[in-house]
Amino acid sequence: MSSRDRILAAIDGSGPGHLPLATWCFGMPAPPSLAWETGGRPVPHWYSMRMEHIHTLPEPWTLEDDFRRALAWQSLGVDDLLDVSVPWGIDPEVSWEDSVLPAAEAGAPPVMVRQYDTPAGPLRHAVRKTGESQGPGWVVQPDCVPLIEDMNIPRATEQAVAGPADVPAIAHLYQPPGEAQRQWFEARMQRVGPFAREHGLAVQAWSAFGMDAAVWLCGTEGAIMLALDEPEAFEALLETISRADVARTELAAAHADVDILAQRGWYSSTDFWSPTLFDRFVYPYLERAVGAAHSAGKKFAYVMTTGVETLGPRLADAGVDLIYFADPVQDGLSPERARELFGGRIALAGGVNSLTLAGGDARRIRDDVHRAMDVLGPGGRFILQPVDALFPDTPWEGVETMIEAWKEHL
Repeated sequence: MSSRDRILAAIDGSGPGHLPLATWCFGMPAPPSLAWETGGRPVPHWYSMRMEHIHTLPEPWTLEDDFRRALAWQSLGVDDLLDVSVPWGIDPEVSWEDSVLPAAEAGAPPVMVRQYDTPAGPLRHAVRKTGESQGPGWVVQPDCVPLIEDMNIPRATEQAVAGPADVPAIAHLYQPPGEAQRQWFEARMQRVGPFAREHGLAVQAWSAFGMDAAVWLCGTEGAIMLALDEPEAFEALLETISRADVARTELAAAHADVDILAQRGWYSSTDFWSPTLFDRFVYPYLERAVGAAHSAGKKFAYVMTTGVETLGPRLADAGVDLIYFADPVQDGLSPERARELFGGRIALAGGVNSLTLAGGDARRIRDDVHRAMDVLGPGGRFILQPVDALFPDTPWEGVETMIEAWKEHL
């Protein structure tokens, strides 16, 4: 059974042969025995193309590197998959100008500004350029203000959507893929598809942002307050996001080599939204994206790293096939409680946390792996996966211990 077949069988619960182990790489240091060079340049960290379009990497990561990472994992028996990040469109009538405002006072950072001119009026997005380094391998702050970027949220002096009057302009900045984006996606899949087929790899397309986009555009507090104070304007924003998300999902789902569609949901959990607000502002739009995937016969995955005990059942209600993640550490969701809540109703990925891998306690790692596989494995709808990625501070020794414990259980 190939990695692709095993992962899809785990999602279906149709008998994966053995439970798959998969990982996401977010700057994991390359293990010396598996390291390589690209164009004569050492590749010191491993990433994933799911980061494309939304993060600035500190070093090059090519599609060839992505392929080599997948083969490296497969050489260890790990069931890697290939990620494709689906682009979105922008109205060709939109223009913008970038500038940098000097520091307002000694010791303060300069402020980067992107001023948009759209058919719905001007829009301004201003972010402090803090420029700090988290260390080798971690993503870095870009030298401008992209509309979509995690680092904007805490550093913004002016969010892209500062109030209801800014909402109409977003319809021109975040649109369904146009011809250029469709051509880009087709060209990417012309390379990814044959490689995936040759090596038995699943392809996962990241095609929807949902509430994450609202938080990127409004900021965390801004999104919550807009939802509470101006719910009609907030719903109009979410309608704009949903139109683009569904179109991106339809584009990817129509491709024969795409197996799974994925939506980000890091900012849709109970850390931000009550169940009532989730049902109003996340659930109906999620159902649309899930429907677009299912209409094409594809699986749909959703990322939620906290609040899964409360909101996970609603993801199942919406038709989500796979939840990333069941996390026993940061979310406190034990394998036993996950089994009680979901009982095979939806596939789960997780069971061990990257913090545990970094802790250096081999016995703890083995215990967590065996417990997750013992409790969640018998139903078949489980993928062992470190939550939520392997980072620059994840030591290879912890990863090796996880792999060894997984193999001990097979």
